[in-house]
Amino acid sequence: MITKLLLLIVVIAVVYFFFIKKKPIKKPSDSNTKQNKKLDDEDMVECAKCGTYVRVDEAFIKNAQYFCSSECMNG
Repeated sequence: MITKLLLLIVVIAVVYFFFIKKKPIKKPSDSNTKQNKKLDDEDMVECAKCGTYVRVDEAFIKNAQYFCSSECMNG
C-alpha cells in the first residue's frame, strides 16, 4: 500500500516538473542588445545613408556605421 502511494507521488512529481512547471524567462541584459551583439558574416545590416540591406562581410564601415557602397560612405 505504501509503495503504491510513493509511486503515485513520484509520477505526479515527474508530470509536474516535465509538463506543468514553466521555465523562467531570461530578460535580455545590456550586453545582449541589438547594437552590442556580435554580428556573423551572413547577418544583414542597413546602410546608414540609403537604407539598403547588405551582408556584414560586404558592408563598408565608417564611424561605427554600415554603408552599402563607397559612394554612400563618402557621399
